[in-house]
Parts: sequence; structure tokens; C-alpha cells
Amino acid sequence: MSRRLPCLLAVLGAVLCVPPAAPAAGATPLGLECAPLAGVRFCPGNSTTDRIPSFDGVPLDADVTLPADGDGPWPTIVLLNGLGGQKRQLQPDAPSPGNGRGPKIFPNTTRHSNTHFAKRGFAVLAYSSRGFGESCGAGGAPASLAQLPPCERGFVRIGDQRYEARDTQHLLGLLVDEGIAKPGALGATGFSYGGGQAVTLGYLYDRVRLPDGALVPWRSPKGTPLSMTAIYGQWLWSDLIASLLPNGRFLDFDPSTNDDSLEPLGVYLQSYTTGLFGLAQLDGYVVAPQAPGSPDAPWDLTSAVVRLSAGEPYRADVERIAREYREFHGGFGLTGKHAAMLLESGWNDDVFPPSESLRAYQDLLARDPSADVSLLLGDYGHGRAANKTTAAEAFNDLATAFFDDRLRGIGKGPAPRSVTAYASTCPSGPGGPPDEGPFTAPTWAALHRRSLTVSDPRAQVVRSDGGDPTVGFRFDPIPDTNPLGTADPCKTVPAAIAPGTAVLNQPIARSTLMLGLPTIRATVASTGSGGQLAGRLWDVSPDGTQRLVTRGVYRLTDGQSGPVVFQLHGNGYRFAPGHTAKLEVAPSDAPQFRASSTTFTATLTDLQLDLPLATPCTTARRISVPRVKRPRAVSVSLRGKRLVRLRGKAARARTVTLTGLPVGRQQLRVAVRTQPTKRGRSRVVVRTAVANICT
Repeated sequence: MSRRLPCLLAVLGAVLCVPPAAPAAGATPLGLECAPLAGVRFCPGNSTTDRIPSFDGVPLDADVTLPADGDGPWPTIVLLNGLGGQKRQLQPDAPSPGNGRGPKIFPNTTRHSNTHFAKRGFAVLAYSSRGFGESCGAGGAPASLAQLPPCERGFVRIGDQRYEARDTQHLLGLLVDEGIAKPGALGATGFSYGGGQAVTLGYLYDRVRLPDGALVPWRSPKGTPLSMTAIYGQWLWSDLIASLLPNGRFLDFDPSTNDDSLEPLGVYLQSYTTGLFGLAQLDGYVVAPQAPGSPDAPWDLTSAVVRLSAGEPYRADVERIAREYREFHGGFGLTGKHAAMLLESGWNDDVFPPSESLRAYQDLLARDPSADVSLLLGDYGHGRAANKTTAAEAFNDLATAFFDDRLRGIGKGPAPRSVTAYASTCPSGPGGPPDEGPFTAPTWAALHRRSLTVSDPRAQVVRSDGGDPTVGFRFDPIPDTNPLGTADPCKTVPAAIAPGTAVLNQPIARSTLMLGLPTIRATVASTGSGGQLAGRLWDVSPDGTQRLVTRGVYRLTDGQSGPVVFQLHGNGYRFAPGHTAKLEVAPSDAPQFRASSTTFTATLTDLQLDLPLATPCTTARRISVPRVKRPRAVSVSLRGKRLVRLRGKAARARTVTLTGLPVGRQQLRVAVRTQPTKRGRSRVVVRTAVANICT
């Protein structure tokens, strides 16, 4: 196949384009020497001597992994690390960097790593994000050296389009010019900090954001036009300020709310932001506090955290921080073309909840109903997620199929707009049941076409001095700094109703699977300023204990009155018969969300809770039978146990109807035995079918 790219037409004539050079058999991508490792060619950057200057000269520490043979160019995937991490987090087979600290390996990398993708025919780039690891981070070099030339400008900028995103684009451009990376087949994946950067790259698509804020076409250093083809974001953000300062205005059923994260300014995500800032200080190069108006003030994390921690009232100073992060530290808000996106969020993720994936999903589909964007949701992500292997491995397999399809043109990945979800299960530790599911639907709305609604017309008063402050501390997702906290989504506490809160109860008569974001509605009359409504959905057991199912927060405007609607983070959660679904609206859920510094009351009348329920699959129990001549008997088995055996006329039917199957997608073994032939022989035709039984 020719590697010659189509020539660009200049305004006044044609410009000759030079094709990227073909790499030799002994390729040295980015100048790195390669050696065999785990069935691939691994080309590591060693220590500070092999760092690659980025577009602005900041040295980046990178590894490249190539297929075991071939000369390229290859479809290429970038692996992006989490906050406080470095390039080895998605490279479990790579040797330790030798700095005495050891690599921080991301869990469940067997099906999602550099060697995994390289064995499938991808070139893989992994590099430490600027300010971390050997890319000028305190974790890769002594802090006293991190700020020396050429690292004086290499500090952490929190996924900035103008810097971190452009670093990735620059490195990919170098690989294209070397004949390693294939233009038109570029992808990226990452988790948490890297997941947000991946989404940003997908939104930028074929553009580069310059330091002055201008958007220009993305070109390799030698002038090849480039674009991002496919993005898989895990534990991601799309609008960073919506997570760090949530105001509760986003609604998953109303795309018009996508853009409402700045008005009003929300409630500070205190526990997680404080913890993440501490991690950035420990492992990264964080710029020193800056005077207002200084060139580096937008990246002064220390002053921003101090100001947000001080609490209400939030005025122009906080608004400047919020607008900076909204405009440059995420992809949402950019219009134009975009990459194919596979977006993954965790139900029990208390820092980047499912709304971060749903916002991008809604945004892209509102602009183009045929947009190539799909969702993965399960009990997987930051704390309090259980991170069981069932959903994790399934999602990694779907991601592999996604990249194979979108970058290599083989196989079949998740369909555009589709949703795959798993439900949380308890207990969460070793020996607990696997994640329930998967539950699939062609769209997010189709996942839950029905709901359970309960309401109470009473007037209930939420007071700023109300609630039980110890409850929030017991469900703090950062237990390292709070001995009462826990990262366990299955933890229970004694059930109680605290004064100064609003409560709504719904007894559960039969097994009920909630799958989505619960919606809270009420009429509010508030007094005071800086108020908030902290919603928590509990599963109350007959034994008198309650488990936190999901949470969320809504910022009240000063003196707000009239209808209120907001949503909790959501979950896939099964309420057992005899239990009670309890909605609690409290004045605070600290330390997860910072308690208001002000005094307020909020009188709620006609309080209503809508629980989204899994859509039943009306035809899921009808299993197709393989077509064979002279069928004699049909048997269907599940995990080695026979469910049904049909003979005679029944065996000649084209489908089998099953009843009493367990909930969730089940792998069923369908075997058909044929009639004996004249020679007395028969044969068995076996096919594996899937029954997606949602309720």
C-alpha cells in the first residue's frame, strides 16, 4: 500500500507533500532503541537522557511499543496516565523505572495495556504527563531539580488543551513523520486524569489549541494534516468544573442543561479535591502560589484550593477560576467534528460520576443524532467503587473491539449511541457476587423506559443546622484522611431520620432493579444565602440498617423559590423485597461536598422521587435454534445445567421459549441432535446464544 498522502491545495496553487518516511526494520521511534518484550518490541525512554522535547521544549518521558514484526506505519494508541501517575501505569510488563518507587500499575490491565494492543497490530505510545514522573515531575526527579531548565515551565496544568493535550498531539505528529503512526488511525485512552485528557483530544479532533487560546489545524512537525480517530475514556471528566464545583443543574433527559455548570457556582467537592491536590503536590511539579494577574496564575492550584476551601460567598474570584477550568481543561464546549468516543463511568465514583460521560454523550448526539458515541457504566472507577473484575474485563474487551473496528477496520465494536451497563452487587470484597449484567440498549433513554415514582405533599424544612454530620464522614470516599470513612459501596449504618432534613420512603414489594439517575422534584421556598440540598438515596433493610445507594447535591440560589429538579449520581442497584428505598434531603453531605458557611432554610413541598427502572426485554427469552436437517432433539443448558430438552415436533421449532432464568445476560448453550442417518450416525450442532433478561 502506498504511504503517499494526498497533497494539500494551497490558496494560490498546489503544494508538494512529502510522504512520511518508512521505518527500517530496526525502527527507533522517537529515537528510542527497541528490544523484544512479552512478544512485542518495547522501546523505552530511559532516565532523563531519552526525554523528548515537546512543542515548547518541555522534556517528556515516553515509551513506544511496536508489534513483533513489520515496518509500519501502524494504527496507533496513546496511553494516558492518571493524576500522580506516570507512563508505566498501563504497561504492566515494563520493567520498573528504577527510581526506587516502583511503577503504579492501573488495575485490570491484562486486556488493556501496551503489550495487549501491540500484539493486535497497534503501535502504542505511553508517556508521563507533564509535571509527573520523569516529565519534570517530583516523582521522577528530586524537587530541587524539577524546576531547573528545561523543566522550569514543565509544571502540572491539569489537562489543559493548550499544553497537556498539545503534548500528545506533538508526540503523535513525530511518530507520523517517522512512519511509525498511521495518519487517519490515531486513538487515545486513559483513566481519570488521562480519561479527561482523552475526551479533550476527541473534541479537539483535528485542531490544536495554542497558548493564546486560538484554535489552528493540527499538523505534524513536517506538515501532515492529522486528526484523532477514536477515544476510549475511563473514569473521565468532560466538564471539569461540573465535578469539582457541582451545582446540580445537569439533567440526563434534557440536553439544554448540558451548558449550565457555571450558573450558579456550585458546591465544592471538598474531600476528593483536597486529596487529589495533595497527591499532585506529592508526585508532581505544582507551580508555586502566584500573585493575581501573573502569567502562571491560571495554573496556581494552591491558591485555587485555598480559596474554594474557604467557602461561601463565591464571587468574581471563584468565577474566574471556574471559567478558566471550563474553557480550557476539558473537551465539552468545543464544537465541530469529533472522534468516535467510547465513554466509561462508574456508578459509585464520587469524583467523576456518570453525568460526566452523559454530558458528552448528550452533547454530541444533540448536534448530530448519528454521532459515533457510546456508553459503558458499572461499579468501576474511583472510590467508593468496588472495581470487581466482571465489568472491568468486559469493558476492556469492548474497548479492544472498539479500537479494532474504528482504527483497524476489523471486527465489530460497540454500536454508535449504544449503552452497556452492569449493576452493583454486595458484598463488594473477595468472594462477593460478580457484577450483575450486562444490560444493553440502543440508547441511554432505552435503558430505562419505565420508572417508580413516589411523592409526599407535606411541607418539610431543610435547615443549615440540621442533619447528622457523622453520616457524611462515614461515607467519605477518602478514608486515608478520615478514620470513619470508607471506600466500600456496600457499607451500612444504623437507619435514622435526622432533624432538619426531608425524607421520602418507598417500600419495595418485589425485586426492583434501578438502572440510571434518580430524579428529585419539589417546590422550594428558601431563605438565606449559599444554601444547598444534599440528596442521598438509601436502601433500608428490615434489620434496621441502611446502605448508601447514590448521592448528589444541588446549589440553591439566594432566596430561591419555585420548582426544583435535580438528579443523584445514579446506580445500577437491585432493591430486595421487604426493603425500603429512602430518599433523604439534607443540608450537607460533608466532607464529600463542603458544608455551607452560611445560614439557610429550604422548605420542600410535594417532594417526589423518580427511580429509573431497567427496561424489560420482551423477547429475550426466545432463543433461536440452529437450522439443521432432520432435528431430533434440542437441549438448552446454562453453565453446564440443562434447562430444557425438546423432542419430536417441538424440536423442529425455530425458537425455544425459556422461563425462570436468572437475571442478566446469560451465555446459553444450545445443542441440536439430528436424526440418525442410514448409516446410523447422528450429529450435534452447537451454538451459543445470548439471552439479555433485564428484570
